[in-house]
Amino acid sequence: MHTDTERCVRAVQSKDARFDGWFFTAVVTTRIYCRPSCPVVPPKAENMTFYPSAAACQQAGFRACKRCRPDSTPGSPEWNQRADLVARAMRLIGDGIVDREGVPGLAGRLGYSARQVERQLLAELGAGPLALARAQRAQTARLLIETTALPMAEIAFAAGFSSIRTFNDTVREVFALAPGELRARAPKQAAGAAPATSGALSLRLPFRAPLNPDNLFGHLIATAVPGVEEWRGGAYRRTLSLPYGHGVVALTPYPDHIGCRLSLTDLRDLTIATSRCRRMLDLDADPAAVDGQLRDDPVLAPLVDKAPGRRVPRTVDEAEFAVRAVLGQQVSTAAARTHAARLVTAHGTPIKDPEGGLTHLFPSPQSLAALDPEALALPRSRRATLTTLVRHLADGSLRLGVESGWEEARARLTELPGFGPWTVEVIAMRALGDPDAFLPSDLGIRRTARELGLPHTPAALTARAAAWRPWRAYAVQYLWATDDHPINRIPA
Repeated sequence: MHTDTERCVRAVQSKDARFDGWFFTAVVTTRIYCRPSCPVVPPKAENMTFYPSAAACQQAGFRACKRCRPDSTPGSPEWNQRADLVARAMRLIGDGIVDREGVPGLAGRLGYSARQVERQLLAELGAGPLALARAQRAQTARLLIETTALPMAEIAFAAGFSSIRTFNDTVREVFALAPGELRARAPKQAAGAAPATSGALSLRLPFRAPLNPDNLFGHLIATAVPGVEEWRGGAYRRTLSLPYGHGVVALTPYPDHIGCRLSLTDLRDLTIATSRCRRMLDLDADPAAVDGQLRDDPVLAPLVDKAPGRRVPRTVDEAEFAVRAVLGQQVSTAAARTHAARLVTAHGTPIKDPEGGLTHLFPSPQSLAALDPEALALPRSRRATLTTLVRHLADGSLRLGVESGWEEARARLTELPGFGPWTVEVIAMRALGDPDAFLPSDLGIRRTARELGLPHTPAALTARAAAWRPWRAYAVQYLWATDDHPINRIPA
């Protein structure tokens, strides 16, 4: 979008927050870059230039605005709408792969050479993977500086910097302030919110309004696996398996943000934990684009107008969701939770949760690889489906991570025994994050379609839903929401 100068200028002049994250405005006279909704008086059009990423602004010598804090905007929705090389690379960079494995690790996961990845990112985003990762490190550093009392040396390494000198230089360059000055400017209650020894962080996760939390949190709560997830004190809480350790997150919906309290065993996991929580809650979605297209259908329009801003509830762990999808085949929500809880108790890693009732991490594919099928209280065919899935996930022959191509993953899943269209599409929707995944064979969808006067056979409904593309996963949320089911409401 940043190449459409006239449209970008209009968005800046109207301070339109819907475009935050889509592009960044750099002011050539002040050498500052802002989000489109920056509250200051808009600069003259001839003094504006537009970039597709904060990293591109920084690379061009601009520093972040101290008023609008463009580094804290929602992420671009493009990376969750696409499955091409650039989108998958951006999702991996958001997960901190460059910090942990370098550019060769990023390229290896994508199946391309480092030079190809660099060229594609430069062409579309104006910055290579190292610059993009650097911008992300700077954002993480600012968050830790302003919301914790941690020593600067600990913040530097937690944010992914290789040295304190690089940390200091980057913060000064990006924010035009030294780390100590950033902390001094932070609100007093934020700077002291988390003691250095607690490992707990309180964050605000931004999103593009509107956001309807009912089906989003309702789905996560209704399907929560005991010991791994819970609803407590107005927050959805769950355990997280992370590269350097584990964590517990508590997510609370508010009108203008999602409250996020993270307790981590290793602060180096902050970036990936935050990224996974945003992905699970679909916070980078563009509801204006989604709802605008679905409103064009006279059948869906009343559903959208009644409760706009529905998101697709996703997952923090793609392999975990695939296992749970198999456990939930042809059984009730309660039965699926029971099966998953037994698996967690027998094979999950125990943890301590002083603040609640979480007891385990969900077992990894590797820990389930030696699973005895006879120990599963499942039909024989379902046991075979589960053990085959776990084996392929454990040996790496099936990948469902953020780097996965959606169609390739669908094809691999379809080859496995017991994977029909419903299971493949629900994994595509909630694990892979495909916004166009569709469930025409789902009983709830078919029942709602019949009640609304839509075709209710899978083939006919698929044909009718062509007009909803590429947002059919969101149409599913609106159709599901017509049913009186616990997934559609947050407990009182």
